[in-house]
Amino acid sequence: MTVRLRVLSLGAGVQSTTLALMAAHGEIERPDCAIFADTQWEPAAVYRHLDWLGSVLPFPVRRVTAGDIQQSIRERRNTSGGRFAALPWHIVNPDGTLGMGRRQCSSEYKLTPIMREIRSLLGKGRHEHIAAGTVDVLLGISLDEAHRMRQARQRYMTNRYPLVDLGMRRWDCMRWLERHQYPVPSKSACIGCPFHDNSYWRRLRDTSPDEWQNAIQIDRELRCGDARGMHGVEYMHYDRVPLDEVDLSIDTRQADLFGNDCEGLCGV
Repeated sequence: MTVRLRVLSLGAGVQSTTLALMAAHGEIERPDCAIFADTQWEPAAVYRHLDWLGSVLPFPVRRVTAGDIQQSIRERRNTSGGRFAALPWHIVNPDGTLGMGRRQCSSEYKLTPIMREIRSLLGKGRHEHIAAGTVDVLLGISLDEAHRMRQARQRYMTNRYPLVDLGMRRWDCMRWLERHQYPVPSKSACIGCPFHDNSYWRRLRDTSPDEWQNAIQIDRELRCGDARGMHGVEYMHYDRVPLDEVDLSIDTRQADLFGNDCEGLCGV
């Protein structure tokens, strides 16, 4: 089997940034391109970092999108036009029990547009056959997150995990960036991701008031109108109270970012 295309799935966080720059230094095999799947609701700092990466990498960074996830939340729909947006909000059920919505956002807004771009790069239509082993996808998952490793669903793709192969953890990636005098990016995730912990929310509130107010507004809209036809009440925060009422002085960890059907594409 001959690899015809090698792509790097770029989340613009610590691990995938390290992976991209290591490729630029020749420490791992260089990809043909990097692909960033844009939910259009990333913090401004992520877009600034992505712009910088695009200016220093010796291979192109392609930006793809399945649409504006924030607008989909407001319009009570997902990428296929269904009524339920794809984010796993924290829920209080009518009987008082707690629940969580199904996580489909990584698949809809990250994996799907990347797959479409790969097919486009190969000159293949949606249903055209691609031979097994045609594409290598480099994923920025480090050794401390090895439980996120997955085989590709498509036979023509092979997921590769160079950081795991090299025994590198997230801390090692940060050290590598610092040693080479590169900026250490923040974790890449949507502004209103329901998996954020309180340290993130404090930082957003204290350093980016416009984005903080945006998150508060979207959280309120979850409980407006018909609440998307849900039987329970949805919240952005794990405490299941309005975001602007959460006690952010408590360092409690929210739900696992990497669970709940994660595709291994967020946060890296």
